[in-house]
Amino acid sequence: MQKFTTLTGVAAALPMRNIDTDMIIPKQFLKTIKRTGLGKSLFFEMRYDQDGKELPDFVLNQPAYRQAEILVTGENFGCGSSREHAPWALLDFGIRCVIAPDFADIFYNNCFKNGILPIKLPQADVDKLLDDASRGSNATVTIDLAKQEIRGPDGGTIRFEVDGFRKQCLLEGLDDIGLTLQKDQAIAAYEKNAAATREWA
Repeated sequence: MQKFTTLTGVAAALPMRNIDTDMIIPKQFLKTIKRTGLGKSLFFEMRYDQDGKELPDFVLNQPAYRQAEILVTGENFGCGSSREHAPWALLDFGIRCVIAPDFADIFYNNCFKNGILPIKLPQADVDKLLDDASRGSNATVTIDLAKQEIRGPDGGTIRFEVDGFRKQCLLEGLDDIGLTLQKDQAIAAYEKNAAATREWA
């Protein structure tokens, strides 16, 4: 998993409440078990018309936000089904951080396991960042995970809270497999001892 330390990128504003996982990545794109290739279908029904042409009014189709790495959005983001394809699609598009007043629990947990930092902030702070994100290509925001700070384009700073264990996993780039592999010597020693003392196993 890619480490998350400090991210400086364009922030895109999507001020909608209750964006569910089917809106993030519709069900017809769930056939794959690969984590790549889903970015082009992110927010499919909002990004494209019935003929597959881009809708110019959607934020991620606008030139200033095509390379956005930060998404600022409304409350209850990621509600609905538990599909892990939702964070996969965001990450494949290039989104490394989502900022909202709150998130659906399963989506929130899946973000950390896939290298995305979900940040919960009071609505007033989210509103300030939504305003910052309206500046087009000048909507550059810096996320400093170690300091737990967001720095806006005007130099203002917003503090955020994050669980210490999850923070460390992101800083070190450790998903569940990575965490397990940290114990590989202890696991190997246990298996060697088990083989020697339990010949019947």
